[in-house]
Amino acid sequence: MTAVLDARGIEMTFRNGDELTHVLKGIDLSLDPGELVALLGASGSGKSTLLSIVGLLLQPTGGTIAIGGQRVDGLTEAQRAAFRNERLGFIFQFHHLLPDFTATENVAFPAAAPAGGISTAMRQRARELLVRVGLKDRMDFVVTRLSGGQKQRVAIARALMNRPELILADEPTGSLDRVAAEQVIDLMREVNREDKATFLICTHDDDVAARCTRRITLSDGRVQSS
Repeated sequence: MTAVLDARGIEMTFRNGDELTHVLKGIDLSLDPGELVALLGASGSGKSTLLSIVGLLLQPTGGTIAIGGQRVDGLTEAQRAAFRNERLGFIFQFHHLLPDFTATENVAFPAAAPAGGISTAMRQRARELLVRVGLKDRMDFVVTRLSGGQKQRVAIARALMNRPELILADEPTGSLDRVAAEQVIDLMREVNREDKATFLICTHDDDVAARCTRRITLSDGRVQSS
């Protein structure tokens, strides 16, 4: 079985003038298809940096990464952008939705942006995803009219639009109240279970981590447990 994610020896060093900060120090990380994995660690442990590297938003200073069996650490910036859009899904703490767009338009965006517009098929899939996440009656609402929990549901639907191999979530419940947070993690668990979707969830929330199938803990730029 090919791993969805296979990262080996990941290092990340940031330079500020003559000062070097070693954030990641040889991380090995592997995710199998259908896993729901929590990435834990205190602030400064390197987990957000690792998530950004796996999401091809940052280039590591060392190591190799394969997603779905394809090496991605040597791709050009244009290739990285195309790979991110086509094969990865993202859920952010603060949604990052397009404020002047409807829920349907936001969900369709990952497919519509490279195509130059929303096709009938894209709109239909976006609306089907919104039904699935419980927003049947909010499809045509501009997202500024939605609650925080509803916005995060839109973000989950958007992450699923292109049927990604790996979904990366960065503190997906961090800006929500407890009721909305429970609903969001329930939804991610449902998608994981029914679609066999693979999730890597960066979180400080012990309740979220407890409902994942595996935990990976970072400390001082290294994996302490997995």
